[in-house]
Amino acid sequence: MRTKSFSDGQRKEASMKSFEKNSNAIVFGASGGIGSAILETLNGTKHFKKVFSFSRASSYTFDLTDEASLKQAVDVSADDGEIRLVIDATGFLHSEDQRPEKTWRELNADQLTRSFAVNTIGPALLMKYVLPRFPRSGKAVFATLSARVGSISDNHLGGWYAYRASKAALNQIVRTAAIELERRAPDAICVAIHPGTVLTPLSAPFAKQGLDLHTPSQAANNLLTVVERLTPTDNGGFFDWRGTPVPW
Repeated sequence: MRTKSFSDGQRKEASMKSFEKNSNAIVFGASGGIGSAILETLNGTKHFKKVFSFSRASSYTFDLTDEASLKQAVDVSADDGEIRLVIDATGFLHSEDQRPEKTWRELNADQLTRSFAVNTIGPALLMKYVLPRFPRSGKAVFATLSARVGSISDNHLGGWYAYRASKAALNQIVRTAAIELERRAPDAICVAIHPGTVLTPLSAPFAKQGLDLHTPSQAANNLLTVVERLTPTDNGGFFDWRGTPVPW
């Protein structure tokens, strides 16, 4: 695992040159603030033969809680050529009828189930169908957006039970899948990445003054720069948007 940031103070636009040209990429959650920016940035590199995008608004039915739709999305993409990069930009923090818990008195079974369904089970099932499709050799990356608040050792404030726990569970699944992936495809990489605080509807209610805020386009470039610089020694890691390891 890397022990220091990839950032050198002179960040460049992500190029994706570490991936084989004429291969395919996929963005899940492509209609969200970060996902749409990642999609635009990847298309702008003109490196991949095709960048597939899936969301609830895509032409192919895609529902993170519907396993059959996840399999179909991966099958459609893989039938068009080698998959070398998959970004999972899905996630759920709050809605009109669900807010992050401030105390254990607010814990609710249905809301916990909803958070785990989207933040943990959905991405796990994506790995189930994506990782076996990676080529046996050459760089291939599955990167899922996690969150620093999913770090157990970095939890000093409490609260946000469902979000913290579902992201911590996601991190464990990433770590476990990475071990199996290494046996099948030694050059492939499965990681969790914390994108930082990004100016999207997801984080807007909780963005505090003084935080290091990023626009979606900045976040996309940061994340793809980390992905570009990943090597097999980073497989199974949890990194922030700078490429710095986040404690489990």
